[in-house]
Amino acid sequence: MRRNLLFVLIVFAAWTFTHAQDYGPDTFTRPPTVGNCPVFPADNPWNWDVSGLPVDPNSDNYIAAISASGDEFLHPDFGSNPDYGIPYILVDDATPPAEITFTAYGDESDPGPYPIPADAPVEAGDDQHVLALNTDNCMLYEMYNAEYNGAGWNADAGAVFDLLSNRLRPAGWTSADAAGLPIFPGLVRYDEVMSGAINHALRFTVEESQRAYIAPATHWASDSSDSNLPPMGLRLRLRADYDISGFTGMSRVILEALQRYGMIVADNGTSWFITGATDTRWDDEDLDQLEDVPGSAFEVVMTGELVTP
Repeated sequence: MRRNLLFVLIVFAAWTFTHAQDYGPDTFTRPPTVGNCPVFPADNPWNWDVSGLPVDPNSDNYIAAISASGDEFLHPDFGSNPDYGIPYILVDDATPPAEITFTAYGDESDPGPYPIPADAPVEAGDDQHVLALNTDNCMLYEMYNAEYNGAGWNADAGAVFDLLSNRLRPAGWTSADAAGLPIFPGLVRYDEVMSGAINHALRFTVEESQRAYIAPATHWASDSSDSNLPPMGLRLRLRADYDISGFTGMSRVILEALQRYGMIVADNGTSWFITGATDTRWDDEDLDQLEDVPGSAFEVVMTGELVTP
């Protein structure tokens, strides 16, 4: 019976992604890469250019709800301080596999072992994410609330993503992120910013969310049925009429990406916080420019149908 249910959930997730493609752009450009690996295929939602997609009819209410707590300005949740941002590590086929012991959501986690070394960086703070990308086989391994136990890793949840595929998590499953999404593809990464362009959507958090999701999300993180609260997977875009000509450097690159690719609700947290990779090379004074961008400069775009469990 459980096997039949799992099959239904997988089929539903595949249908949801295919149906979501009806909302996406008609043409695609080369996806972002890490080493020899694309970060998902060009037509993956993370890589959609959403600058031409229609505005969601409920956009104003969503934006108002996100700003209801008073956190009305964009904020970079990363910087030169290593205690901020989410770190990641690049591994390869020679990296020894480590056993993973799941401590909370094992029934919605991909079983180990994962090629994650004992010295892999762990996110500071409560979430303790660990991300590892195998650049030989293009597999992404992510864990939530992870801690090395001397022989392997303990983690509340873990997920494995094939970066060569558009396959989603089974419908209703979480991942290392509340929305069931991968984390790595939504990070602001130093190397991309310094190259002059970010070619994918960004990850961000909201204080309150709705018990619902939009693909490529597969999971919710709330008990609220308030239809004005943002669901997991909601896609926001910096409005084209918002003037970014006065912004410079790193912040300008990030804002250009937000106008073209937008940002996706991935977890509950402080509203308007966008996530970047931990890197001591970030220029904090430059990034502080982002805090001048109000939430009212954003709009919600239509990228898929709302799923209410």
